[in-house]
Amino acid sequence: MKDPTFWLLARASGVTAYVLLTTTVVAGLVLKSRPLGRRLRTAAVVDTHRFLSSLALGAVVVHGVALVLDSTVRIGPAALLVPGLSPYRPVAVGLGVVAAEAAAVVAVSFSLRRLIGYRGWRRLHWTAYAIFAFATVHGLAAGTDTRPLLPVYLGAVFAVVFATAWRVLTRPRKGAPDVPDPHRPVAV
Repeated sequence: MKDPTFWLLARASGVTAYVLLTTTVVAGLVLKSRPLGRRLRTAAVVDTHRFLSSLALGAVVVHGVALVLDSTVRIGPAALLVPGLSPYRPVAVGLGVVAAEAAAVVAVSFSLRRLIGYRGWRRLHWTAYAIFAFATVHGLAAGTDTRPLLPVYLGAVFAVVFATAWRVLTRPRKGAPDVPDPHRPVAV
């Protein structure tokens, strides 16, 4: 019998990465929609959002390394970088690769915000929806525990849809000030 350690680690870290990605997306939406008014400090929510995204990427790295080290499904290091190279469910795994790479770009953009500009940085953050969608399809189509984890996926989709709807419904009207960016210089 093969040692299931890396297979179990790959599954656990994949689910962990997905849950962290969900909380990252929801935290970003909370930051913009302020559902609790001024009770949440903007800087604290920004720091939480960045921390969650770092944890999610860390879990993705563990997920990928565990898959390469596992002997159940032969996935080489190149398949973690190039979508479609995986011999195991190439489309579903490829969506996970695209989601992970795009998530890394968005995470790095935090440090490059001044260089790419606030507007470009915000536009780049719109890819979070595609990242979340790709990660959801990846987990459902490539995961081996889809049926028992269906409530997790449904809950995650519900949370993101609800937070998005809240954001849309509470968006400031034209001309009303938006939530200030705590790291953006204020014009005097």
